[in-house]
Amino acid sequence: MKVLVAGATGVVGIRTVPLLLAAGHQVTGLARSAEKVELLRDRGARAVQASLFDQDALGRAMAGHDAVVNLATHIPIGAAAIKASSWRDDDRIRTEGSRILVDAALRYQVGRFVQEAVTFVYPDRGDDWITEETAATPNRRSQAGTMAATAQAARFTAAGGSGVVLRFGQFYGPDRASGEMIARARAGKPVVLGKPDGWLSPLRPEDAATAAVAALDCAPGIYNVAEPPVRRREWAAAIGVAASSGPAKFYPAIMQRLAGPRAEPLARSQRVDSARFAAETGWTPVGRSTDGGWSWYPINAPA
Repeated sequence: MKVLVAGATGVVGIRTVPLLLAAGHQVTGLARSAEKVELLRDRGARAVQASLFDQDALGRAMAGHDAVVNLATHIPIGAAAIKASSWRDDDRIRTEGSRILVDAALRYQVGRFVQEAVTFVYPDRGDDWITEETAATPNRRSQAGTMAATAQAARFTAAGGSGVVLRFGQFYGPDRASGEMIARARAGKPVVLGKPDGWLSPLRPEDAATAAVAALDCAPGIYNVAEPPVRRREWAAAIGVAASSGPAKFYPAIMQRLAGPRAEPLARSQRVDSARFAAETGWTPVGRSTDGGWSWYPINAPA
């Protein structure tokens, strides 16, 4: 299968490309710079330097492909995530970018479109399980982009293609965002949102990448993709082990309320069930956040 990957050099994309190649697929990765073109070529993929918003260039890249995997995002990290302005690029990628990709995929008769999304659009369900049948209740001020991208995948299916939406859980792993979280924990600063008894459904980027590959062969629709959920106090304890600091601290309730609409969905208690995707594809997450999942971080690393 010939697969075009948008976001091919991102946290999930850079892990997905070699897995696709290993599975025998021909892979084209979109890259925004010459440096990233070389990064993809070094991994054995064909690379095209093009903007996600350049319809002509995107169309030329799309021609002849069987599937598109859209993993493009631009998530701000750390304190910048509180500012609404920091999310403009990500919102544009999810709204305008996903629409342009679907338009091109339909124009060039691509058969499959895989769109990344997040589980945070589900409501706070306390101890109740969340499945794909649970109605999404997105924060209108912060999650319109995610829902727009989901709608584009549905439009692709309605037009005769096979659209798949992967709702990923809370990412953690060897990336800048997780590294900053550990650094804050080591400094005694709060890092965990929500309540200690609440649920969180983690996901390593490596497991997201295997899910993206598996999504090329499943029935169209929306799928939850996460590890077995954990209590937030267990999540805090796992971060503390990695940071050699004792359990990570929770943000005070007043700070969580003041953090605004971007933080609110991340604080919801979400006990997400990913059994449907596992049954459909055989996908199984390797990572466990509370059982060695944070072991990538060197315990004796300097603060």
